[in-house]
Amino acid sequence: MNSYKIEAFWDEEALVWVAESEDVPGLATEANSLENLSQKLKEIIPELLLSNRVILPDYRGTITFELISHRQELIQLA
Repeated sequence: MNSYKIEAFWDEEALVWVAESEDVPGLATEANSLENLSQKLKEIIPELLLSNRVILPDYRGTITFELISHRQELIQLA
């Protein structure tokens, strides 16, 4: 089983979650929610792994990814 670590952070200016990974060559995508980001990753990860020859076209096993999210918030006290 192949497992890949994906890091996501909240871009406050663009109001989107941005995902990157050292494990998946070329991965850089964004979405407005973590749920939408996860769905995009399910499509993008296999495509990138195939195009970068990390997995072979005849691979029929599973691909597991760990989505680690980071978001910093400020609380203003009056």
